[in-house]
Amino acid sequence: MYVNEGKVRVGFFHVAFLGDESQWAAEAAECAADQDKFWEFHDYLFEHQNGENQGAFSIDNLKAFAADMKLDTEAFNECLDSGKYTQAVQQMTMFANQLGVNSTPIFVINGGAVQGAQAFEVFQQVIDQLLEEQ
Repeated sequence: MYVNEGKVRVGFFHVAFLGDESQWAAEAAECAADQDKFWEFHDYLFEHQNGENQGAFSIDNLKAFAADMKLDTEAFNECLDSGKYTQAVQQMTMFANQLGVNSTPIFVINGGAVQGAQAFEVFQQVIDQLLEEQ
């Protein structure tokens, strides 16, 4: 509704503060994005998580996920091994830290935060109020 009307723009920031696997998974998602498969990889990660830093998102597993998804594994593995997105993910995480983000999901709307998975009506109220103030 708001996005289709051009009133809201949606962006996604990685907040990789749960250790190495969090960082690697975020980088892997960006490598999948190089093949236009960010959201598919994102969803695959959420479907296959089983606790923090317990090996589910090891480098080898992330590469196996890419293969399962029929990505170009040579390009994906090269991207992940090269650290192409390491700095970008670290910068996104630092930005989130500056905003005071300490849990996910969090939604930043015009500098204000809506924490946790919320009903659409919560977002609607915040967005409508901001649009009225313009």
